[in-house]
Amino acid sequence: MEVVAGSGMQGGPAGAGKKKLTKKLQRYWEGASQPDTPEAAPLRAKRPRNEKSRLRAGAEGSLEARKGLPASGAAGQISGKRDPFPGAAPLPLHKVKKFQRGQKSQLAGASSRRLRDHLASLEQRVELATQQAARMELLLPEEPGFLEGDPGEDTCTIAQADIAEATDIVSATKHFELRLNQFGPYRMDYTRPGRHLLLGGRRGHVAALDWQTKSLLCEINVMETVTDVTWLHTETMFAVAQRRWLYVYDNQGVELNCLKRFNGVLRMEFLPYHFLLATASETGFLQYLDISVGKEVAAICTRGGRLGVMGQNPANAIIHLGHSNGTVTLWSPNVKEPLVRMLCHQGGVRAVAVDSSGTYMATSGLDRKLRVYDLRTYQPLHSLVLPMGAGHLAFSQRGLLGAACGDVVQVYRDVPMHLPRKPYLSHTLPRAAHGLRFCPFEDVLGVGHGSGITSLLVPGAGQANFDALENNPFRSQKQRQEWEVKALLEKIPSELITLDPRQLGQVDAITMEQKHQERVARLGFDPQAKPAFQPRRKLKGRSSAGNLLRRKKKVANEEQRTKIRKSLEQQQEAEGELKAAPRAQRSALDRFRK
Repeated sequence: MEVVAGSGMQGGPAGAGKKKLTKKLQRYWEGASQPDTPEAAPLRAKRPRNEKSRLRAGAEGSLEARKGLPASGAAGQISGKRDPFPGAAPLPLHKVKKFQRGQKSQLAGASSRRLRDHLASLEQRVELATQQAARMELLLPEEPGFLEGDPGEDTCTIAQADIAEATDIVSATKHFELRLNQFGPYRMDYTRPGRHLLLGGRRGHVAALDWQTKSLLCEINVMETVTDVTWLHTETMFAVAQRRWLYVYDNQGVELNCLKRFNGVLRMEFLPYHFLLATASETGFLQYLDISVGKEVAAICTRGGRLGVMGQNPANAIIHLGHSNGTVTLWSPNVKEPLVRMLCHQGGVRAVAVDSSGTYMATSGLDRKLRVYDLRTYQPLHSLVLPMGAGHLAFSQRGLLGAACGDVVQVYRDVPMHLPRKPYLSHTLPRAAHGLRFCPFEDVLGVGHGSGITSLLVPGAGQANFDALENNPFRSQKQRQEWEVKALLEKIPSELITLDPRQLGQVDAITMEQKHQERVARLGFDPQAKPAFQPRRKLKGRSSAGNLLRRKKKVANEEQRTKIRKSLEQQQEAEGELKAAPRAQRSALDRFRK
């Protein structure tokens, strides 16, 4: 046989007995190419037939088997090198804990295997979502920060003008002052996205505006005393507590409703996830209004006198009321009595505020003390005596505490760890403060006083990043409408407001057992009791009386063995505990115990 390499024609008249050999294409991962010689052709022809199938069966269609790589190469690596950091990057534990919500489900307590599998699948999805959120935190565009002074300089001595001068132009425009001397003092409120501002003067002036662009939405004078104002679920509706009744207006200043059942309202708090407007009146009544259907949910007589101090817990929607006898009571619309009653001050309570996590509560009283409480144990953590006492308190999204002491506004940092003697920031107002609010997602503190409104820059107060599906400051009208429909569909009923929201997913075993005993006493038998074993009837003479009795005895013996086995296990556990007990705690009569 004659081999002609590199030629496109075969020798001879008809090319008989001659064969053309083309050069095999070589990939870069297959190593150095072998010389294509006549001696190599028989070697390639003698390759075992099942070599390719053996590779496929051994590697099961892996990348090495398809490409002819040796088994010692790194799996999935074309270059043949090993990955020095295989798998996903590890996550720090503190970052994962930041995105965890609630506790894991108890799979062992599930009644059926199908339920256990479903709960396990849910836990896997929740864990995956938590890990993805922790990994994506690296991609967030903004980073929070705080104000840092020079060595030996207190940050409380830094003026607002210096802060505005050191910041960028956009942030500097957020520090402004509205001089409204005619209709003050003013109460104020921000929307949940933090874009719009609502003002309410004591002498009837009400205004709504986009405070970032300084565009006015509406401005009216109700010709009546205004005690408090608050936004509702969107920036298109707000409520105004006037001298006699409660009114609801739209963002054009048009009156939508007059609620005459809510008279003499002094303070208001809106619960966004329940669509409830909670009001505290001068007659001592706590009332809840469901604004989605316009129905009064509850009217509770607190028997605590005039209710001029009110706050809400954002974590569980519990209302905190301060009373003139120095106590703070916690209320839910489902219970006519206070859930918790705390003695906080020796004098009357002037202000109450709860942080965004629902863990810490700050109170101030006539005894000029500012105290911080842990709501998990209802014990005081820190106490600070202020020269004039704080008349208004407010927590920011990142835990900063603002306190208005007369015409001085002070902001404290790291309140849960310790209450510092010197504030983080301080500012003097033209007149005494009448309202205090932190703007969400902004480093801004709004203060209402007798001469108008002052917007202060507080570095590190707001969250740097926002969830666009929850609260989007830049949402359009169409996005707001879609969010409103979704929020109404996901509205939480008022019956689910409890002191501990984690109890909603648990089983009340004590109440269930009591109901079961009452049902047994009423029926005269236990409907949940296991019925007596009845052997199934078999054909062809296998269901004789002797066979039925034999099967019944077999089942009865199995049940008796199970009971004896459990009793023996309990006895062994008791003996192990007795042996593990110290010698001094054992008596001489323990040897006679069975």
